[in-house]
Amino acid sequence: MRVLVTGSQGFVGSHLIAHLEQNGDEVRGIDREHDVTSAAVMREVFADVRPEVTYHLAALTHVGDSWRQASEFTRVNVVGTQCVLDAAHAAVPASLTLIVSSAEVYGVVSDADQPLRESFRVAPSNPYSASKVEAERVAHEVARSRAQRVIITRPFNHLGPGQALTFVVPALVSRLLEAGERGVEEIVVGDLSTRRDFTDVRDVVRAYRLLALLGKAGETYNVASGHDVAIRDIATQLVDRLAPEMRLVVDSTLLRPIEVPVSRGSYEKLHDATGWSPAIPLHVSLDDVIADVVARRSRK
Repeated sequence: MRVLVTGSQGFVGSHLIAHLEQNGDEVRGIDREHDVTSAAVMREVFADVRPEVTYHLAALTHVGDSWRQASEFTRVNVVGTQCVLDAAHAAVPASLTLIVSSAEVYGVVSDADQPLRESFRVAPSNPYSASKVEAERVAHEVARSRAQRVIITRPFNHLGPGQALTFVVPALVSRLLEAGERGVEEIVVGDLSTRRDFTDVRDVVRAYRLLALLGKAGETYNVASGHDVAIRDIATQLVDRLAPEMRLVVDSTLLRPIEVPVSRGSYEKLHDATGWSPAIPLHVSLDDVIADVVARRSRK
């Protein structure tokens, strides 16, 4: 299968390309060297590659940054999605585009609403999730107006080797290692009470390829583990592994303006369509993140 991956050099993109190539796909990846918000650039890329499937991963994704760069998140995440879809339709109208949205679109939900299913309402609570809701609207519009083949995924939290140190788990690992080296006995952290549904990135990309093969165009699918875990519990596991005497001190100035207290997804629809279920347990993901961060620090 001939495929195009936007955002190919990112955390998920690099894992996705490795998975696609292992399964025999002919893969072309593009990243920052090709501006997804440029209609002309995207038309040129799609005319050249003519993919059967496009995995549109290129996006700004850090929720904290979105509060300071809301307009840029809209430009990249919404305009970029429109340009990719338009170029795909112009060059290969029968192709499929898999749009990576986010479980953040569900917003603040109660325990009674868990696990979240695709039919649940969307209520974005930050500029990042607002941009993803708008990108989904763009995708639904091209599916409605010109019968373009589009699948939307809503992944919950990712975890695994290679994730940027700005995200919670690798950030904690890096700070614990640094504090241990310096002999520091405590580190300042943000809110540890939130509960999140973490799926290993290697399971996530496996879900994406299965959806490209077996998913139904026009549908939206959660990608989730079906379990939520408190960030405090993950932090405790990391402290036990790396710095057993370390104290974590919560600093209220590091809290986000609006925080989603708990998020847990149902992957029933994804499983029904593809047979997918998560295979990599949390403790393996944490061990692999630790090994990856240690390796990165040793290369400095």
